[in-house]
Amino acid sequence: MRAVGRARDYITPRSGDPAIVSAEDAFEAQIRPDRTILAIEAGPARSAIGRLVGERGGGRLRGVLAEVMPEERDGATPLYLILDDISGTSLIAGWAWSQWKPDWLASMREAMQEPQLRAFMKSRENVCIGHLPGSSAFALDRRDPTGSTPAPDLRRSDDPDGWHAFTVQDDVGFRRARRIDVVLDTEIHIDAAFQDSASQPGGGRAALHEYGIKVTADRQSMRVLAIAAEPRVLPFRECPSAVGNLARLIGSPLQALREAVLAELPGPAGCTHLNDAMRALAEVPALVRRLEAHG
Repeated sequence: MRAVGRARDYITPRSGDPAIVSAEDAFEAQIRPDRTILAIEAGPARSAIGRLVGERGGGRLRGVLAEVMPEERDGATPLYLILDDISGTSLIAGWAWSQWKPDWLASMREAMQEPQLRAFMKSRENVCIGHLPGSSAFALDRRDPTGSTPAPDLRRSDDPDGWHAFTVQDDVGFRRARRIDVVLDTEIHIDAAFQDSASQPGGGRAALHEYGIKVTADRQSMRVLAIAAEPRVLPFRECPSAVGNLARLIGSPLQALREAVLAELPGPAGCTHLNDAMRALAEVPALVRRLEAHG
């Protein structure tokens, strides 16, 4: 896999003055099918990033990232957010083939012997709420339920600067797009969105996961006061029920959400992708500080 990550912090002043890019980072990596990082470079360059070579996407990679590049997490840099996403995106990026090969799911299953397939299915049990034992995710005769879900272009002609540049995907391609908008009033108002999608031969895109999230937090303590999530596109009928457990995070400090999500929404209590979206909101205090610095 060729992985390209881009992120920026973008301030639109209340005064109506031109918008400000307060921070911007990118990386490019080569990743094997087993999710091992073969090569990786950042822009602007970071010498420590080379220490991620040889590591595999997954929970361990996040631990290694905190160990070898702690200044990125401590500084809430855009680079940290996109490097943290390698674990999730490398796991599910292969789904993009489903848009280019109609028999993708059947071929994947046929490549396994029956005992192997059942062992694989068993290993996925309780990974998340969509993989509870007996859920529709384990129906061996199911077809891919997400192939016809259209994903309109996120970019808007009336807001050309609303997103940074996207890579061109005219072949098999997967994209994770996330947005975290923060508005300061007497409270902190957060409007976030998260989408996983794949390119299609005809030039369109299909969605696999998509959530919209709204959070209100206290401006002084930075603690979560309210959460509302809208599941828009998910692969299995059991997945949306994870939203009901988000109330467990009320009262958590925003800066501690990465740890709070793991503690409060583990395994079948949460949705892997909703958890990812909530964990990313740990970056909000840094965005608040930047907004306050610009009045």
